[in-house]
Amino acid sequence: MIIDAIFSRKNKNVKVTDINNSTENDVGKKTNKSEEKVTRSLAKTISWRIIGTLDTLILSWLITGEVVMAFTIASVEFGSKLILYFFHERVWNIIKWGK
Repeated sequence: MIIDAIFSRKNKNVKVTDINNSTENDVGKKTNKSEEKVTRSLAKTISWRIIGTLDTLILSWLITGEVVMAFTIASVEFGSKLILYFFHERVWNIIKWGK
């Protein structure tokens, strides 16, 4: 009966008890576990930006041959792409496709 309700979703009011948590959940009720919190998006943004900025710093230094110019380019790039990536993550969190 429970397996039929899970697979066919005919009975939306079937209660399922989690043996690890002992709380009841509706089988038909959707929980949005795939949505990220803002703090997680921010942590991902900062960690990715550090990696990206190091890449930009090294490439700028190799291309220009000047350390000061490389740090200037990397500094500007860090701020602008930090903001762009954060909003990019938040928009993708709203999009339902692929979840």
